[in-house]
This record gives sequence, structure tokens and C-alpha cells, in this order.
Amino acid sequence: MRFNNSLTSKTALAMLLLAVSLAGSAALAGDRPNCLLIIADDLGLQLSCYGDRHVETPHIDAIAASGTRFETCYTTQASCSPSRASIYTGLFPHTHGHIGLAKPHNPPLGAEFHERTLPRMMRDAGYRTAVIGKLHVNPKPAFRFDREINAELGPNNGREVRAMAAAAKEFIAAGDGQPFFMVVSYVDPHHPFAPQLGGLPEDPLEVGSVPPWPFQRVESDKLIREATNYYNCVRRLDEGVGLLMQALKSTGAEDETIIVFVSDHGPPFVRAKTSCYEAGLRVPLIVRWPGVTTPGYVSPAFTSTVDIYPTILDATGLETPDHVQGRSLRSVASSHNSDWRTCLAGEYHQHAGKPFFPRRAMRDSRYKIIHNLLAGEFTINPGIDGDTAFAVARTPEYAESDASLAMARQADPPEWELYDLSADPWEFHDLSSDPRHKVDLQRMQALLHDWRVRTGDPFLDPAVLEAKHREVNF
Repeated sequence: MRFNNSLTSKTALAMLLLAVSLAGSAALAGDRPNCLLIIADDLGLQLSCYGDRHVETPHIDAIAASGTRFETCYTTQASCSPSRASIYTGLFPHTHGHIGLAKPHNPPLGAEFHERTLPRMMRDAGYRTAVIGKLHVNPKPAFRFDREINAELGPNNGREVRAMAAAAKEFIAAGDGQPFFMVVSYVDPHHPFAPQLGGLPEDPLEVGSVPPWPFQRVESDKLIREATNYYNCVRRLDEGVGLLMQALKSTGAEDETIIVFVSDHGPPFVRAKTSCYEAGLRVPLIVRWPGVTTPGYVSPAFTSTVDIYPTILDATGLETPDHVQGRSLRSVASSHNSDWRTCLAGEYHQHAGKPFFPRRAMRDSRYKIIHNLLAGEFTINPGIDGDTAFAVARTPEYAESDASLAMARQADPPEWELYDLSADPWEFHDLSSDPRHKVDLQRMQALLHDWRVRTGDPFLDPAVLEAKHREVNF
């Protein structure tokens, strides 16, 4: 196989040009800046600005070069709708209630939060609002934008990146000076993968040009093909972001616009999406906030997608409601803040429907703990979006390998898992039963319990947990 181990001059040039054009304004021109929120679908850290050597993403890299890139950001849940509801509310799924996909049989956003979602807050403050592409949250009225542009993009909706850029340009230009809050929500690189669509990417990667996933450590022809096609979707996403940045610049609004780039969760493969492992929870987060962020700064602060809501409210001069669980990123956007959080939490409940298999996760600078609340009572689906890695790991070739044991643990885990992320970043070696790590386990258990208490986790109550288990799983 041949792997790409260097960035081209095209990447460097795009980064330089956008950094110069966007970072030049020391402050926003008005007191009511525009806000552009860009959401990718199923994108982990597969970007060249995050060190991935198998793909070039010059346009997203350029936004990072003109703003701040947050090195460690967690999504709240590695499942689409719960994660997006967190972005729009600043709350964890166990608080906002939208714990599964936006399906009729899954619970929607709690009624007490309907009036305080981000699109509603911005509309009430006099902003024009639009979502272009995927929304995928329930109930729709709680997340109402002035304009929802999706079906009219074309047959592939949120993959029609040229149409999305054109729609964004049209919406911005029609504002007549009124500030806007616009969400551009791409479907790429969600499964099923379209390695080339509408001629994009122009030169798709050949199968075999990227290696197997490091968080799986198994290989087959199909797995390699799927990984390659995933990366091609990432490249189309990047080209779409480039077109979007051109549209923003052409309207003259770039110097008055805050840009936030994030993904809903990690890639659609086993031990990533729908898990509490790093490959599922860690997502890119890039913020360009003129006058606040420092061009090219890489922040070590532990950040979460619940921080997006208060950050946008702060940036646009709005007060953050007291119930919000995230924090504005202002204080860590350009320098270290000793008062910032030292631990980061994530969780999981359910995806399309069954099974309900709640998990809680907490990490610090070294260790990661996962609590599987229904361990021993139920198991989780061993696959996601057609990924066959679990089956491959069960073949004789991988018998008793780290990959085979990790895949089995993913599907039927113990109550507690503990990992040393400094030595084992992809969580293959569970230390929870190792007596040498008893103190580390107890310390992380205490931190996780404290977070659950502070955020009012309803599943701390065994009766509530059992009732939900019976309601969904039987």
C-alpha cells in the first residue's frame, strides 16, 4: 500500500491566503457580528491540520491557520441527533433528553428547553437564521430557523457542496445589513460513502492509499475500500468548505463573521461512532473569532461541544442561560487558563432504537474511564453502518489478538473500563482489573460520579435506569 506522508504546496498556500485575508481584522466591525456554524457529519480528527498524514484538507486547515484550533474536544454523544441537540442547547443528552436519533420512537428534546435552543435565541435577538443541509433533531419547531434549505439543494442534499455554497451566498446577500446566524451542515463524510460526486473530489484517492483504522487494527479488502472512500468524502467536505469561504468573502461579510467548525462525532466504524472510545468522542473544533482568537493558536484546553452554545451567545453579546452546562471559549481561545476544566466527559444511550445501553466516560490528561451502566444485563450492537470490522476480528487470523479482544469488549463490556491514554491512545488494554491501577480507577470513578451528580444524570437512580431498560430493550 502507498500512504501519503506529506502536505503539498496547495495546502500551505490555501492556509496562508485565508489566514492573511481573515486574520487581518483585529476586531469585528459591528457590535452584532454574524455567526457561521459549520457542522461536518461523522468526521473525527481526519484532517491534515490535526496531523492526519493520509489526507489533505487545505481549506479547513486555512480556517485553523486564521483562528484557534482546539486540540482536544469531545462530542457529548457519538450519535448524530443527541450530539446536535447538545450543540444547539449547551447541554448533555442526559439533561436535554434527546438521547437517540430523531425518530418517532425515540425521545425528543425536553419541552423545558424548546424556547432556548440556539436558533430560537438568535431569532429572538434579531438575527436572521438559516440552516443549509442537515438538521436531524426533534421536535422541529424547537429548532426552527427562518430558512431551512435542504431538499432544494439537489438529489444528494447535504453532499451538494456547490449548491450549499450558492445558497449560503444568497442568504447572506439578502440581509440588508441585518446580522445572520447560519448553520451549514454537510452530510460528508457520513456512510454510505460517495467517493466522487459531481466531479468532487477532482482526483479521488485510490483504494489502498490509506491504511486500516488504528482504532481497529484489522484489515480486509472491504475495510480498506471503505476507509479510502471515507477519506474521499472528507476531501469533498474540504472543497465544500473552500467554496463556502469564497461565498462569504464575496459578500464582504468575512471580517464581521465568527466561524465555528465542528463535527457531530467520529467516523462511522466500529469502536468509533456509537461508542465512548476516543475515536467516537473526539472531534475537531476550530474557532475564528476576530479580536479574540489568535491566528494559528493551538489550544490545549479540554473542550466540549456543549461549549459552542455559550461561545456563540458570548460572541454575539447575548446572555447565557444559567442552566447551560458548557462554557464560553473566550478565556481559552488565545492563551492558557488555569481555571479551565481538567477533565472531559462524554456519554452514550442509544442510536436508531434498540438497544438502550447507557455509558458514561471521563478522561483527564492521562487516564480514561468508561462506566457501562447495563454491563452483564444487555449487550450492544457489534456493528455500525455496515462496518464489518467486528466480523473480521473474529476470524482465525486475529484470534486472541488485541483487536479481537477489544472488539469483543466493545460489544459486551465489563462494568468499568480504564485506559492509560498516554501509553494506549486507542484503548486496547483495559486496566480496570489491574491492582496496580486501583488508585487510578477509584480516582476516575470519583470524578465521573461527581460530574454525573453536578449535571443531574437521571440514570444515577437505579429505578429510572431499570424502567428505561425495560421500556426500550424488551
